[in-house]
Amino acid sequence: METVDMNSVSLKRPRSEEDVANADEIKRQKILEKSKAGNDSGQSIENVTEQPEDTKSEMIPNEESEEQEEEELEDSDEDGDAESFADMMKHGLTESDVGITKFVSSHKGFSGILKERYSDFVVHEIGKDGRVSHLDDFSVPVDDEDPSEETFTVLSDEDKQRLEELQLFKNKETSVAIEVIEDTKEKRTIIHQAVKSLFPGLETKTEDRDGKKYIIAYHAAGKKALANPRKHSWPKSRGSYCHFVLYKENKDTMDAINVLSKFLRVKPNIFSYMGTKDKRAITVQEIAVLRITAQRLAHLNKCLMNFKLGNFSYKNHPLKLGELQGNHFTVVLRNITGTDEQIEQAMHSLREIGFINYYGMQRFGTTAVPTYQIGRAILQNNWNEVMDLILKPRPGAEKGYLVKCREEWAKTKDPAAALKKLPVKRCVEGQLLRGLLKYGMKNIISAFGIIPRNNRLMYIHSYQSYVWNNMVSKRIEEYGLRAVPGDLILKGATAVHIEEGDVDNYTIHDVVMPLPGFDVIYPKHKIGEAYKEMLVADNLDINNMRHKIRDYSLSGAYRKIIIRPQNVNWEVVAYDDPKIPLFTTDLDKLEGKPLPVLPTDGKFRALKMEFSLPPSTYATMAIREVLKMDTSIKNQTQLNTTWLR
Repeated sequence: METVDMNSVSLKRPRSEEDVANADEIKRQKILEKSKAGNDSGQSIENVTEQPEDTKSEMIPNEESEEQEEEELEDSDEDGDAESFADMMKHGLTESDVGITKFVSSHKGFSGILKERYSDFVVHEIGKDGRVSHLDDFSVPVDDEDPSEETFTVLSDEDKQRLEELQLFKNKETSVAIEVIEDTKEKRTIIHQAVKSLFPGLETKTEDRDGKKYIIAYHAAGKKALANPRKHSWPKSRGSYCHFVLYKENKDTMDAINVLSKFLRVKPNIFSYMGTKDKRAITVQEIAVLRITAQRLAHLNKCLMNFKLGNFSYKNHPLKLGELQGNHFTVVLRNITGTDEQIEQAMHSLREIGFINYYGMQRFGTTAVPTYQIGRAILQNNWNEVMDLILKPRPGAEKGYLVKCREEWAKTKDPAAALKKLPVKRCVEGQLLRGLLKYGMKNIISAFGIIPRNNRLMYIHSYQSYVWNNMVSKRIEEYGLRAVPGDLILKGATAVHIEEGDVDNYTIHDVVMPLPGFDVIYPKHKIGEAYKEMLVADNLDINNMRHKIRDYSLSGAYRKIIIRPQNVNWEVVAYDDPKIPLFTTDLDKLEGKPLPVLPTDGKFRALKMEFSLPPSTYATMAIREVLKMDTSIKNQTQLNTTWLR
């Protein structure tokens, strides 16, 4: 993961006992009011803090009603009690639980609200050539093979309405007939092209009815099957992949790809990208798709909410995960309390020294059972523990149907009975229960294998991250912010120890630390021993990180302990209205929206900051260094979350 999917939290310093006592009644009253209004108080912070200005959702074909029902259930919360999210998060993780304990700067911390609006967090991808992705051009490349402009005007509004309903399965019709007025072969050809271009997934044929010519539109792939890109119609002179910039709001990358593929009636695996991006943010990234024209993609701009596609070009190659230099972040921290001097010190430190390259909180999950615990059980080959950790009842914030499923599992240990309580089968719990139903309770390894590989590996990578965070905190506590003999640095891709005579040639920015595995070396000072001790305490052998199951064998890797962001800029702005945007986005610029007019002396102050980070680093950890505050949802909800203000 390169970016953050952190919910809106108020990063505030702890208040006095008197402050807390005085606020309790206000909080209780607000929660009660929410409950009376029909709101789910168990909702995630993200859903409570702000609804997007335009609440229309994407138009998604409803041929997969079961899948949509699951998505709706996943987005809803069935708990109807008035228990606050803050109370539920008492069982969540704090930063210290996952080894995040140190800071590198000396300034005094201050409060601020991160992601009060998803538009306060903007991510622009940086390609491998160093170019920052921007959406700044809606034009479509001119191509002799593309349909004529008449294609887009030949259909009447009524025809378009009927075709859209057919495309999206909004009625029971299996076809739409369009009468050809002024019948000529050229006119029929244009109508054929128009239907296929404007309503992807539909095919056409010509029929004679009562002496009149009709173009019949119908679903080629049926309701379930997804069409593959048609190879025969693709010009040899054109690159096989259409590359485009995807601008999205409040949607993660995989959700966006799924929506695009449903509209185009193609399989999601024909899309490729260099990295996944946040949900609760505005993000801009490059996407490539196999043999779909820029014209078809550009048409989606008229159909979809919260997405825009542009900067189209044809190339001969897809994109590959990890082939990027990083991401450029534009972040607004609202309602800040720091003095100008504090802010200057914090931002200068971020630019000159950087921040500890911890794995952020989202690496470890948000529930009472951290993902690293499951990873540790996998590495220990303790499959009963793996099953128990995933399925057992757990305190804290969870959807109602998951609570019922866990209770049934604890009571009966019957996968079929527990599955009946679970309407959403695609979650990890549902997948494991299906596996247990298929392979039986004595073959948990095979049952666990039903979970997609990336999800399974997430658990053991979480354990590696947990070890790394803890070891880096120990390293900084023991030796501070200087390179010392026995530290590791990279020469090319090879790690070597710093010798006594070479120590002055390196700084803390050169030092790396290993994620545990069978193909890494460890520091030659106290921290090397600390790695062994930590793994021994977890019943693991640092010298034997190969697993019986090859997928779970850890080779290890190296990670810099301090990251110095590039292109760091900041300014403090005043504002009165918490809902007003504090900068213009790519889409604002394309649509000609003016810069927001801000007061010179507003009620509130905000810190606008920009910086670039390499892949696999966490923007929240940079923000943590600026504010000097715990970024965990548990800590922030207990202090004072935005939705309780």
